[in-house]
Amino acid sequence: METLPMPLDAMSGASPGLAEFRVDAPGEIYGLLKQLADGNVLLSLSSPDGARCSATVWALDPGRGLLCLSAEAGDHRLPELLESDEIVAVGYLENIKLQFDLHDLVLVRNGHDCALNVRFPRELYRLQRRNSFRVRPLINTGPTATLLHPVQRDLQLELRVLDVSIGGVALFLPDELPKVEPGLLLQQVLVELDGDTRLAVSLIVHHVTLLHHESRGVRLGCEMRGLSGEGARALQCYIDRTQRRRRLLVL
Repeated sequence: METLPMPLDAMSGASPGLAEFRVDAPGEIYGLLKQLADGNVLLSLSSPDGARCSATVWALDPGRGLLCLSAEAGDHRLPELLESDEIVAVGYLENIKLQFDLHDLVLVRNGHDCALNVRFPRELYRLQRRNSFRVRPLINTGPTATLLHPVQRDLQLELRVLDVSIGGVALFLPDELPKVEPGLLLQQVLVELDGDTRLAVSLIVHHVTLLHHESRGVRLGCEMRGLSGEGARALQCYIDRTQRRRRLLVL
């Protein structure tokens, strides 16, 4: 899945190898990590034996060589993850996937929250650039995705569509609804973009991004699966139509 670390060892033997993906300039590393912190981007932490949990970037202190992550102390997956000597963090900015190793991890507890202090990374990797143009629906169209919650199957969801591309869609999940974790498969999803564009697809949740506090929810970045040829043509028409209308509004 996209939230799992890319196998860098396998990639290193390929041409052109890892050089084009590696970021090792301290200023650029700091800038990317600060974007993760400012955006409250949810990171997926994982170990080779399959242990996983989530965290966010809390504080950066490159002068002391420290990076601080925030995690939920009550997350039952955290102790299993901390038993590993190899932990990798994966997170998404708007158009790139970032991956970096966590070294010298120290757990600090404070009530219901806990901090994970790690060595400030000396390198990270920018991976899997998106190449599909994404559009935000016009405000007056109100597109939605209707589906059953992947864990609580008796709960039907109707989620607002934030943006869409040929290969994926972003949905808004309000805070009051049960969480959806990266890696989950959402089946039998009906995406209704407008009166002419209704898509029956499956979605794979690749990343979950915390939005600003006023939004009271998170952004689910999903890949579409099972889109028919007719559905793909209808989606392309919708994207083109939305782009034209946005240009007219600007004019």
